This record gives sequence, C-alpha cells and structure tokens, in this order.
Amino acid sequence: MKKPLIFALSYKNDEANMSIDKSSEFTQEEQDLAAFAKAFGHPARIAILKILSAKNACICGEIVEVLPLAQATVSQHLKALKEAGLIQGTIDGPKSCYCINWAAFNAFKQQFTTLFSTLETGNQKCC
Repeated sequence: MKKPLIFALSYKNDEANMSIDKSSEFTQEEQDLAAFAKAFGHPARIAILKILSAKNACICGEIVEVLPLAQATVSQHLKALKEAGLIQGTIDGPKSCYCINWAAFNAFKQQFTTLFSTLETGNQKCC
C-alpha cells in the first residue's frame, strides 16, 4: 500500500506581505466623501432619505411599512446612514425617530460640487 503524499505549507510572517489599510494615506475630506458616497451606494438608503425628506422626521416602523424590507434590514440601512452623518436620530423607549442631518448633507453637497468642478476643469481631454 502506497503512503499518501503529504504537503507542508509554510507561511512567511512578513509584514510586507500582509494587507495594510491605506485609508490613512488619504485626506480626511477624501475619506469623508468616500463614506458619504458609500452611504448612497444602496437604493434602499436613497429611498429612506426620500421618505425622511418628505416627512421631515420619521419613526423607524413607518419606514418599514413603506419599504419592501424587513425591520432588521431597514435598521442596518439606517445605521449606515447615521454612521455617514447623513441622518440623526433619537431613541425614545422602543421607538426610534430619524431625520436628515441637513448641516452635514449640505456640507457634503458642497464638497461634491467642488470635487466635480475640479475634475471637470482638471483635464477636458479624453483618451
């Protein structure tokens, strides 16, 4: 009977080969804009912002009634929007009330407008 071949894998414990978070190499404004863009990166979050804008404030349960998503999923999206600074909320017992953080929203809007203007005037030539 033949003995099975056994292969031994060796791994280098070399920091140069390990993945490192490079986000600190970017400006705070670039990081903030990326977080803001990521918060807009899901259609449910855009729908939530539209609902909040129309109602000016909203209980989480009311958002769940409008969207075709489970309570837990809506809560995850609300958390992402809150972490990005786009919404703010208060918790009163079992109820959570959210509204758009207009100061942050307008600051990001201005930053994106500046970014788009810079990109447009930077190089109008296309390859």
